[in-house]
Amino acid sequence: MDTDVLVVGAGPTGLALGIDLARRGVAALVAERAEGLFPGSRGKGVQPRTMEVFDDLGVLDAIRAAGGPCPVGVIWQDGRRTGEHRMFDPVEESEDSPYTGPWMVPQWRTQEILAARLAELGGAVAFGREVVGLTQDADGVHAEFASGEPVTARYAVAADGGRSTVRRLLGIGMTGETVDPDPMLVADVRISGLDRDHWHIFPPLGEGDGFLAICPLAGTEDFQLVAQFPDGTPPDASLEGLRKVVAARSHLAPEAVTQVRWASDFRPRAALADRFRSGRVFLAGDAAHVHSPAGGQGLNTSVQDAYNLGWKLGAVLTGGAPASLLDTYEEERRPIAADMLGLSTSVHRGQTRRGAATRQLGLGYRKSSLTQETRTVPGALRAGDRAPDGTLDGVRLFDAFRGPHWTLVAVGTAAPALPESVHTISGAQQATYGKGLFLVRPDGYVGWAGETGAGLTRYLERAGL
Repeated sequence: MDTDVLVVGAGPTGLALGIDLARRGVAALVAERAEGLFPGSRGKGVQPRTMEVFDDLGVLDAIRAAGGPCPVGVIWQDGRRTGEHRMFDPVEESEDSPYTGPWMVPQWRTQEILAARLAELGGAVAFGREVVGLTQDADGVHAEFASGEPVTARYAVAADGGRSTVRRLLGIGMTGETVDPDPMLVADVRISGLDRDHWHIFPPLGEGDGFLAICPLAGTEDFQLVAQFPDGTPPDASLEGLRKVVAARSHLAPEAVTQVRWASDFRPRAALADRFRSGRVFLAGDAAHVHSPAGGQGLNTSVQDAYNLGWKLGAVLTGGAPASLLDTYEEERRPIAADMLGLSTSVHRGQTRRGAATRQLGLGYRKSSLTQETRTVPGALRAGDRAPDGTLDGVRLFDAFRGPHWTLVAVGTAAPALPESVHTISGAQQATYGKGLFLVRPDGYVGWAGETGAGLTRYLERAGL
């Protein structure tokens, strides 16, 4: 085999997966058809659950330094500020959930940070590698690049976006709908005459007009511009086209737009792959689900796909876990993706506010076959739920979880002897967890919960521990 895992695509999904595999000692080739990382801001909102993932992957400090909180929206009309609008419902910080709202970082910067972390761990991205052919057999996956260069891997992951070549080569269909028939334009621009403390919103001026929103991108001199156009009106992404739409919909002069750094037009849609797996090949990120950008669910759901799959591939390839563990990837992630598609579509259509659900802290796997709740009277925290932060015997739980290991949290209960690969933290009481034993998976979810250690050894054997 040339590599253990071929990861096709160096977006946030592929890079996060590459990091997770690298820290587990799994050889992975991250192949990207472009000659460099994606240059635009597109997915700029990092939700609280993804902040927790980034904490574990070792990039949180860099992400926090590169971005900022979501700015308050200011509504403009006839050159005057007429009101304010909060894009996301405010939430107070708590011990069990240290990150409360989306952290705004342009996607290109997030990818730079992830790529740098991958390099720290000894990995790299192979640019200019476009997959044009793919077959598989009982032993591995055989891919061919446009250059004619072949590569063989034990497994492959399609993280190559909504127009995934790998998905097409596998013959996996995608079911979806147009969320909004009106085309949209998104661009990273330099603009003068607007402050950088607010998200500037210009409502439609009349029937048939579209909105204009201009958001400062923290850590840069750029703004992200989003404009809606009537169905049948193709957006003009040129400098002159952007100047025209800004002058028509705001109080700014055309010359206020001084530079276009990146631009793209799209028609908001929602789509879900019919399957997330074909043999030894998995779909993740936009290759598996395409979202409206409203609500900031796409990039976050994608990174969490990688986070779910990474530890399972590592357990099978290096930890002795049975290959059947990989069956739980689609079982767990496809329902989550379907729910997040429904949420982003509802937010786009104005039917749902950007509230608790968009933060993704309430997502979990209670119905997964990999989840076992053995307590006769479960507490509020159950097997399958996200393992909250907090302190136990003076130790911060997220500090204890950080790394590619499993963790047993023992609260007011004697901890049984476990393999050295499972870290144990004990204490007399912890309000969020309650009394009991909680086995936390490498991706930060409670896999098993019990009043005693009965049955825990059998569960660990299934996970290859």
